[in-house]
Amino acid sequence: MSETSAEAVVSAASTAAASAGNWRRAGVAGAAIGVVAAGAAAGVAIERLTVGRGMRKKARLALDSTGPYGTLRGTPGKAFSDDGTELYYEVDEAEPEASLAPRRRRLFGRKAPAPVTVVFSHGYCLNQDSWHFQRAALRGVVRTVHWDQRSHGRSGRGVAQLEDRKPVTIDQLGRDLLAVIEAAVPEGPIVLVGHSMGGMTVMALAEQFPELIRDRVVAVALVGTSSGRLGEVNFGLPVAGVAAVRRVLPGVLKALGQQAALVERGRRATADLFAGVIKRYSFAGRDVDPAVERFAERMIEGTPIDVVAEFYPAFTEHDKTAALARFAEMPVLVLAGVKDLVTPSEHSEAIADLLPDAELVLVPDAGHLVMLEHPEVVIDRLADLLVRAGAVPAGATVGGYGSTSNSAQPG
Repeated sequence: MSETSAEAVVSAASTAAASAGNWRRAGVAGAAIGVVAAGAAAGVAIERLTVGRGMRKKARLALDSTGPYGTLRGTPGKAFSDDGTELYYEVDEAEPEASLAPRRRRLFGRKAPAPVTVVFSHGYCLNQDSWHFQRAALRGVVRTVHWDQRSHGRSGRGVAQLEDRKPVTIDQLGRDLLAVIEAAVPEGPIVLVGHSMGGMTVMALAEQFPELIRDRVVAVALVGTSSGRLGEVNFGLPVAGVAAVRRVLPGVLKALGQQAALVERGRRATADLFAGVIKRYSFAGRDVDPAVERFAERMIEGTPIDVVAEFYPAFTEHDKTAALARFAEMPVLVLAGVKDLVTPSEHSEAIADLLPDAELVLVPDAGHLVMLEHPEVVIDRLADLLVRAGAVPAGATVGGYGSTSNSAQPG
């Protein structure tokens, strides 16, 4: 659930609320736009959820305590954006070749990799831990940087938003990424990896700092993202319903952001209702590990509602199609879930059309959080991209991490 997740949640809520007599749908509507304002739907939803709530709470706590997801940590660091916002990042250093486990040596070969740093940028309402599986696979093999976008994760709230009341822009996120690179990767070649809003951040960096792309970036991976026209996404809902939601959503989000404390209490009270919405817009398959689902819920639930409100308008303004030309002379991976309702795979296909030498991989049974739902496919294709970029030896073998012939369709 990423950059347009706020719209997706409220869209689903509003459309569902129109079906009278179905308490679950009315409850979702209450969770998204009514519960937070103490509306009538809130009372219905909460009353119906009372039975079994204790059991569900215990299950969530059990998953939270035993799930390993999001526990990987690296060497911490801080960067400061041009408006003074503190940006948190972590670095995983590459290990000497002799210390790599046998499996890693089989995966990436026996020669020491080139001194390349892979910088991962996450999506809206997520944080750097959303790359858990990919981080685990690459740990020790190649130097990686994982950072939290402004107002997300461990990074500070946007100074320009808090003090100057300036709107968040995708261009600002591109400048944030530059600050992280300058602090964490002051020299050497770079591979940029971005999911959803993170991919847009990469495009914004390219548009504003073409010399950095030309001189230092050796490969790019764009996962479940879009270069523009997000206003045309219907999130799997009727067109009429989407149009109605878009008319009221900016005002609704603004109002919710101004009542953050009340909204957060409502979100906690209706966690079960939100969980269903999050799952619908994050995953496509029915056999996703419940601990992975809960991991995604925790990240999304951890994003304050006023941050959700701050970021939403930036996506309707987003158009970085022209910036894609900056990547034309380098290896590029474009990967998306075919059943992504947030940034549909057609948007990835449009990116690939403008980068004819890029590898396009479409994962059939995958939603928006493809890197969590089908981590083996994303790891496999990232490993291949690193080989093509010279970050790891050309003789690397990646078969042990899954095959796109079984799990995905190269475009």
